[in-house]
Order: sequence, then structure tokens, then C-alpha cells
Amino acid sequence: MNKLYRSRTNRVLGGVAGGLGDYFRVDPVVVRLIFVLLALAEGNAVLLYLIAWLIIPEEPGEPEEQEVKVGES
Repeated sequence: MNKLYRSRTNRVLGGVAGGLGDYFRVDPVVVRLIFVLLALAEGNAVLLYLIAWLIIPEEPGEPEEQEVKVGES
């Protein structure tokens, strides 16, 4: 059985959509679109996302280092 985690690699804000996409084996973009549509329709999606961000644990393992390039435009 798969466990639900917030994604460390496929994240835009908190990794909730990436984690849900991995768990349900769908593209995280689809999950993000659902959140946006729910936010526009009812406004509850923002609250649901924040609650999920607090409740769902982060994926175990070391965070991947991202290269930061200073001075490039």
C-alpha cells in the first residue's frame, strides 16, 4: 500500500499536489487544476490545501539541493 507524502521533488508551494499526484498515479498538473477550479468555484480549495499541507507528512529522505545561480538575468 502506498503512503501519502508531500513531494520533495515535484512541488510548487508545499508539495501537496505532487504528493497527491504520486499517490493517485496522475499528473500533478491535473491535481493543481482541480485545486484552482475549486478555488474559483467555491473558495474552499485554499483552506483544503493549507490543511493538507499541515497534515500530510513530507516525503522521507534527504532534500535535493537546487543550484542557485547568482547574477544571471
